[in-house]
Amino acid sequence: MNAIAQYFKFEDNQTSLGREIQAGVTTFLAMSYIIFVNPAMLSQTGMPAQGVFLATIFASAISTAFIGLYANVPYALAPGMGLNAFFTYTVVFALGFSWQEALSMVFICGLLNVLITITKIRKLLITSIPSFLQHAISAGIGIFIGYLGIKNAGLLQFTSDASNILSINGGDPAASLTEPVTSVVTSGGILPALVNFNNIPVFVALAGLVVTIILMLRKSNGAILIGIIFTTILAFVTGMVDFSHLNFSSNSLSDSFKQLGQTFGVIFTSAGIPSLFSDLSKLPVVLMTIFAFSLSDVFDTVGTFIGTGRRSGIFSEEDERALESSSGFNSKMDRALFGDSVGTIFGAILGTSNTTTFVESSAGIGAGGRTGFTSVVTAICFVLAAFLSPVISLVPAQATAPALIIVGILMVSSLSDIDWANFEMAVPAFFASVFMGLSYSISNGIAAGFIFYGIVKIFTGKAKEIHPILWVSMLLFILNYLVMAFL
Repeated sequence: MNAIAQYFKFEDNQTSLGREIQAGVTTFLAMSYIIFVNPAMLSQTGMPAQGVFLATIFASAISTAFIGLYANVPYALAPGMGLNAFFTYTVVFALGFSWQEALSMVFICGLLNVLITITKIRKLLITSIPSFLQHAISAGIGIFIGYLGIKNAGLLQFTSDASNILSINGGDPAASLTEPVTSVVTSGGILPALVNFNNIPVFVALAGLVVTIILMLRKSNGAILIGIIFTTILAFVTGMVDFSHLNFSSNSLSDSFKQLGQTFGVIFTSAGIPSLFSDLSKLPVVLMTIFAFSLSDVFDTVGTFIGTGRRSGIFSEEDERALESSSGFNSKMDRALFGDSVGTIFGAILGTSNTTTFVESSAGIGAGGRTGFTSVVTAICFVLAAFLSPVISLVPAQATAPALIIVGILMVSSLSDIDWANFEMAVPAFFASVFMGLSYSISNGIAAGFIFYGIVKIFTGKAKEIHPILWVSMLLFILNYLVMAFL
């Protein structure tokens, strides 16, 4: 025990073994919902759900243990909310990439993040984007996630008359159908509305949401996980879930490992990185998608570190200055950022979207966690969670929907850091945040925010204030849309 105390510097950080263990468990309970939500989201792309379940657990455990042992900070990592939505709904569904190609982009994003972490490129990237746009992007991801939760809860229905239907199954809407309808594309004439509250799944989702909100208000540890369990049980009681297929035999975990074999290392096969760069006409889209992955990952992490670390004393002002001016690993902040970047590489190899530092780590910090041993305890908890693999297939969308809504609410708080009375800020901030949810695309929100930031600065005579990196980014975004328009 003395060796542990000395390695993690308990005395210097004014903590103890018992406090660190309690903090590690608290952090796990606060973020454990990700082991349910991430497979449910990524499996929509065709990825094996239980394989993603184990990939989520192992990527989280390895990354969290690494940052704890290397940087000695009490932060936990897991596949990030928002980034997994971008992976699923934008990269795979909207842009048409396979999940193997999307994982390859995540891997390259990890390599890019390592590069910008160990060089001064990181300083240029971080300082190029105005702080209000960083807040807008963070809040926009929250709006997007919250909207996903509302939609998955079944609270919305959409109505479109025949004149607004543009295509059915990708073809002429007026043609006679000889096969089941798989997709319908409509114009902006489609109207969203609340559903009629006359079906059990909607009531189950609402009950789960109310219970989760009450638990959050009472600051209960593991509120989101408890909400998921409660909603799943309620779904079972109301006949939505069939537990007769539940299998706790060793074969179930064995099947999960077999499914993990379908995702582990797939980026190095012909379906992965080679396929991603086989069509040079898609290269601009590939590069912009990797850029969007990297941008969201980097600023989400930096915001979490600065937002929680300075207030608690984990990071000093000197660490923050080093973040902007130094290269290499001259501070605790540098090492923490490096650990976060490596986490994304681990995740991509295992088979999951970007692994990033979770803001829920603040729960463990609030419980007294001050060193990397908190992270080691959290990592152990993730490994133990692997034995819950039989449960993953029983959790309905209505059970994870409240988790998405709650996380969205937490992330939207960044809107308060924007001066909405300043129209020059309000325009790009709106498109980088609110428009992100309305356009159902994180990358489109970021692109619109950058482009309108440029327009505002140009037509107010302040073009010189635009950082060269933002000029390049805006031009690449515009080029991307031109390429897609004529494909």
